[in-house]
Amino acid sequence: MAASGEDDASKQDLFHLIKRFGAYVTFKISDLFNLSFHNLDIRTIGAVAGLAVAIVFTWRLLRSPSDNQGRQRKRQGGATSNPGVSSTHSNASVVPSDACLPSDESRAQNVVDEFFQPVKPTLGQIVRQKLSEGRKVTCRLLGVILEESSPEELQKQATVRSSVLEVLLEITKYCDLYLMERVLDDESEKRVLVALEEAGVFTSGGLVKDKVLFSSTENGRSSFVRQLEPDWHIDTNPEIVTQLARFIKYQLHVSPYKTERTAANVFSAPTLELFFGSA
Repeated sequence: MAASGEDDASKQDLFHLIKRFGAYVTFKISDLFNLSFHNLDIRTIGAVAGLAVAIVFTWRLLRSPSDNQGRQRKRQGGATSNPGVSSTHSNASVVPSDACLPSDESRAQNVVDEFFQPVKPTLGQIVRQKLSEGRKVTCRLLGVILEESSPEELQKQATVRSSVLEVLLEITKYCDLYLMERVLDDESEKRVLVALEEAGVFTSGGLVKDKVLFSSTENGRSSFVRQLEPDWHIDTNPEIVTQLARFIKYQLHVSPYKTERTAANVFSAPTLELFFGSA
């Protein structure tokens, strides 16, 4: 009767272990399928394959206590038939099987944890998600791509912000990007183009010099945007952002100061790279 009680207790422990493991795997699967399908990459597919491996491994792992108990009962039966072996020794042989259950549960959980480590999305995936799969983007240069913040400064120099380059190049991979700015003379145009070229903006193949547009007025930039009809426009001038809110699907207002949201389709961030979480 004592042996039967121990078997029932072992089966009950095994039942609870499988139940906890099932709930744990279900939770992990729900996390996995919360990812949008366009964010799946090779690491995510690997995680799915890992799930299958983890389930098979854990199933074998969970079987071992039951198999061990069966073998131990056989050994116990053989031992009791032998008058030279005491019942105390037979009972003691069952203890290690029960004692290993917490270790088995821990190992099973570690296997699943290993295959379900959070998959960090790439910058390219973040760019596409943030831009809502937009295919055309227009962007002001001053205060967004360039360190300078006024046309007067461009008469002296033009400097590309190094921290924005990675985001800019990712945008050019997935979107038709146009850069634009108001300048006061032709020399300023040349400085901007040289700065962009030296920074490697034109080497990725997604952006060419013909897509860098210049105007002599702020309204000229606004006119460019309306003619191009982009999915997104990025600007630092709140007046232009307000004017274009009715015509452009989405806008990003880049401002070092926290601003009130002027429309549901207008977002704001201190910098372009912070909007995409890359800085």
